[in-house]
Amino acid sequence: MKIGIDIRPLMDAQYSGVSEYTLNLVKEILKLDASASSARANNQYKLFYNSFHDIKSRLPEFKSANVEVIGLNYPNKILNYLYFKLLAYPKIDKLLDVDLFFMPHLNFIALSPYCKSIITIHDLSFFRFREYFSLKKNLWHYLLNVKNLLNKFDLIIAQSANTKQDIMELCGVKEEKIKVIYSGVGQEFKKLQFSIFDFQKNIASLYLNNDYKKLNEVRKKYDLPEKFILYLGTLEPRKNIEGIIGAYGELRRKNKELDNIKLVIAGGWGWKSKNILKVWRKSNYKDEIEFLGYVESADKVYLYNLASVFVYPSFYEGFGFPPLEAMACGLPVITSFSSSLPEVVSEAAIMVDPDNINQIAEALKQILTDYELRNDLIKKGLERARQFSWEKTAREYLEVFQDV
Repeated sequence: MKIGIDIRPLMDAQYSGVSEYTLNLVKEILKLDASASSARANNQYKLFYNSFHDIKSRLPEFKSANVEVIGLNYPNKILNYLYFKLLAYPKIDKLLDVDLFFMPHLNFIALSPYCKSIITIHDLSFFRFREYFSLKKNLWHYLLNVKNLLNKFDLIIAQSANTKQDIMELCGVKEEKIKVIYSGVGQEFKKLQFSIFDFQKNIASLYLNNDYKKLNEVRKKYDLPEKFILYLGTLEPRKNIEGIIGAYGELRRKNKELDNIKLVIAGGWGWKSKNILKVWRKSNYKDEIEFLGYVESADKVYLYNLASVFVYPSFYEGFGFPPLEAMACGLPVITSFSSSLPEVVSEAAIMVDPDNINQIAEALKQILTDYELRNDLIKKGLERARQFSWEKTAREYLEVFQDV
């Protein structure tokens, strides 16, 4: 079978959730397909991107005999206008000569009616919380005509049961057209934690371990404090960064014994993020709150391992990678009991009301002072993270590719 995959999310200069999802999923699909002994190994993959500028050197390498990377050189605005206005040109499946086309994210597209099509929906936050998005982003979603677009696909993959319910409720898609496939978590997050635990039994060996040396390098690179609360993700209203800053202030105000704990906020700046800086400037503890900016993917695992607790009281998530990554690293997690997050963390994290900063502050205090609770959360988090892998996710996708 000839399969087309939209890799336009990999054109981003800085990778976030969707970009990393696309990269990990595509790599694992190609890896599994190459190692398969069945007829599935005969699949041919055409990876599609579009850019007016020459960005092919910036795209990840996909080295396999059954993979071809094909790009158009339209300016993206013109290509999207062609899809929006003409709704017919260019037909990507004809251009690529494929039997099935898979989109790992929403985007403008035109496909022939006889081409099988699958799309992944990460979340519908732009329907639930329009106020969290910029005017430009809301306009983009409006022009995309998401409800009409989704109903044209043969199958929709939802990242969680919560997202599946949103697709049915907000877009009027029938349940039989939607399949839930949970995301994976990279082995790099699982491997480092266990290597450090092993070396803790032998301090001399620990100092010779490459992972330990890298931990120190990352600490110096970002000038990290000895003990800190960590948030990692895009800085935008939906992520509730203001609530984290407020909760940190309450924690410090009420618990003088925790004066040595800092707050580290890591991630690139998203839309409508100016209010985060306003809240930070008003905080009595602003000098002990550090903004790292965008963190390279390779550094994330070390950041998790250096932190004391991970806090992620998001208002809405389609899945929520950071809490799962943190748990895979043996870091206790605080997150919201909203949207898909309970599905992801199950009973392996403390769940709070994202609107209640006192509740978030109390959860932080419990983890930082109750070592029995802390160790219990670490154990449960590691066990929970083992249930997610990119191999499992990719296998489910390959089954879907064959059955659609």
